[in-house]
Amino acid sequence: MEAHAEDLRTETHDNELVEAIKNDFRQANLDPATRRMLEFSETVTFEAHTIDQKDVESLRQNGFEDEDILDIVHIVGYFNHINRLADALGVDLEDFMIQGRGNPTTN
Repeated sequence: MEAHAEDLRTETHDNELVEAIKNDFRQANLDPATRRMLEFSETVTFEAHTIDQKDVESLRQNGFEDEDILDIVHIVGYFNHINRLADALGVDLEDFMIQGRGNPTTN
């Protein structure tokens, strides 16, 4: 997550926001659409089998088009996939990616 956090810092220039998102996005000062996207992404990661039409409709109500929703699912799925491959194969993370972290797959 550290590499992605660095990317977000570069985009937002807001270290406080990045740290808040890393710690608990639900407590971060986010617009409703971003919060809903992150909630949906979490569900895709941990409970994809529970997603139904109301979840998709909730994204639409927050301004996401069908193409956006497909992009969200693809990106979340890709990162879940590649992280599991790296974990299963014992790929070592770069030093900057593990500084101050516990288990790399949970933070």
